[in-house]
Amino acid sequence: MKKLQNSLYVTRQESYLHKERETIVIKQGKDKLAQFPAHAVANIFCFGQISVSPFLMGYCGEQGIGLVFFTEYGKFLARIQGRQSGNVLLRREQYRVSDKETPRLDIARSIVLAKIANSRRVLQREVRNKGAHPALDEAVSRLANCLRRCERPDSLDVLRGLEGEAAAIYFGVFNQLLKQDGFEFKGRVRRPPTDPVNALLSFLYTLVTQEISSALQGVGLDPYVGYLHVDRPGRVGLALDILEEFRAWWCDRLALTLINRKEVKTNDFDIEASGAVRLKEDARRKVLVAYQEKKQEEISHPFLNEKVQVGLLPHCQALILARHLRGDLQHYPPFSVR
Repeated sequence: MKKLQNSLYVTRQESYLHKERETIVIKQGKDKLAQFPAHAVANIFCFGQISVSPFLMGYCGEQGIGLVFFTEYGKFLARIQGRQSGNVLLRREQYRVSDKETPRLDIARSIVLAKIANSRRVLQREVRNKGAHPALDEAVSRLANCLRRCERPDSLDVLRGLEGEAAAIYFGVFNQLLKQDGFEFKGRVRRPPTDPVNALLSFLYTLVTQEISSALQGVGLDPYVGYLHVDRPGRVGLALDILEEFRAWWCDRLALTLINRKEVKTNDFDIEASGAVRLKEDARRKVLVAYQEKKQEEISHPFLNEKVQVGLLPHCQALILARHLRGDLQHYPPFSVR
C-alpha cells in the first residue's frame, strides 16, 4: 500500500518556496519560516500570493509531487504537472470505455449508487444519534427509493436525473443537521457560494478533488476523461466522478463536525461586494488542520478489507478503477461505507 505522505499547505501571503539540497524551504522576505524533507511531501497547496522557484517546480514535476495553486479564498487556479506516468495502454482503455455507452454507464451507475448510499447513511447517522425526525426519516426513505431506481437505469441521462433528484432530497434536509446558531443552509449554491455553509463545502470539495486528481495521475489515468460527468474543456471529469463517492462521507461530515463543534463560526467568513462568501485566512488554517487530521484516521476499506488511512482512499479508488479498466475486475467497486 502506498505510504501516506504529507501535504504542505502554504497560506502565509508573500511566501517564497524553493529547493535547498533535498529539502523544501519556505521564506517570507529574508526570514526562513519552515524547511521540510522533499521526499516526505506528496502535495504542495499554495493559497494566494505564493511564489515558487522554477527549479522547485521542475523538481515537483520530475518527482510526481503535486503543486497546486488557489486564490487566497480557495478557488482552484492551476496545477503543475510533470510527465504523465503509467501505461499508455491503460489510458487508451480509459478513453475506449468512455466512448461506449454500456461500460460507461456501468461505472457511472456504481458511482451514483455509492453517492446516494453514503448520503443516506449521513442522514441515518443523525437519526440514530438524535432520535426519530419526520423530515429526515422521509428523506432516508426517498433516498432508498432512488437507490432502487438507479440499479437499472436506461441511459446516462436517466442516471444523471436520478443523481440530481437524490442530491435535491439530501440537501433539502441538510439544514436539519446544523446545530450552531447563525448557520443556515437553503440549498447548494456554487460559483460563487453565497453563505458560510456552501463556502465551507466548496472549499473541502476543492481540496479532495485535487487529491483525487493526483491519485489518478499517479496510476496513469487521465483525470479529465470521466464517465458520469459530461466532458468539458478544463474540467477534471474523472476526478469529479470519484469525488461523488466521498462528498457526503468525507467532506459533508467534516463540515458538519466543524460547524456543530463551533470550531468554525459565522465570523470566520468574509462577504465580498459580489455577494460571494469566503473563509478568512485564520479560519482556513483551522479547516486545513482538521482536514489533515481527518486524513490520518484509519478505516477498514469496504472492498480491500484492510485498514487504510482516509488520505489514501483516493489512491485506493484510483488503483481499483485501473484494475477494472485492465479487466482484472468485472465491475468497478466504488467507496461505499457500511
